[in-house]
Amino acid sequence: MNNNFFRELFQSARRRYRRIFQEKISKKDIATLKDINFVIISNNCWGGKIYKWLKRPFNSPFIGLGVKGDCYLKILSNFDYYMGLPLKFTKISKYPDREITYPLGILDDVEIHFTHYESKEEAHEKWNRRKNRMLENNNKNLYIFKICNSWDSNREHFKLFNELPYKNKISFTIYDYKDLNLKNNFYVKESDKSTKDNMVNGSRLFILTFIYLNIFKWIKNNTVNNENITENS
Repeated sequence: MNNNFFRELFQSARRRYRRIFQEKISKKDIATLKDINFVIISNNCWGGKIYKWLKRPFNSPFIGLGVKGDCYLKILSNFDYYMGLPLKFTKISKYPDREITYPLGILDDVEIHFTHYESKEEAHEKWNRRKNRMLENNNKNLYIFKICNSWDSNREHFKLFNELPYKNKISFTIYDYKDLNLKNNFYVKESDKSTKDNMVNGSRLFILTFIYLNIFKWIKNNTVNNENITENS
């Protein structure tokens, strides 16, 4: 038996425990963060799962969607500019590798892939409603910015992400980027079974997150106490 066997066994037990005692654990997590009005910006569905676990209204427009690596870094590098733009829609993506079967939004030169929405009307209404909630909180020290190896986010994107000036950044990689000295990065030893080059989807990553850290404690420590928890701590 190798380390992978024990890791899978641990993951299975951890998932089962959280599923069986979900209501009790959720109440504890809700209490931990009850007074913190944080915002999650994520390049896939991971953030939405956190809001749902905590039974919070979505105060971020980055819910139920995906953003390609190049576009995501553009948004984060000029966040206020892009969040000030009206959301428009197009039928043709600048990324020919992806079949568009969902509403495709654009903000200037970046694309927002609304993969979990039925229509552009639904996507437009929910994006604006959640964006307005987000903009009620202009304290970027309460924002959590997250990236992972999905939507073609690669080594260069992680390097640029690490250099962004935001205080609360967290990343999950399926590759060992130790030489980049990424702050608050977690090496996830599981990838999408269909491609092997991408991170698991946001729902799965939310479950795996608890193997590497208590994300709710991380949010509290970073937004309140200005502390950082790293993979080695």
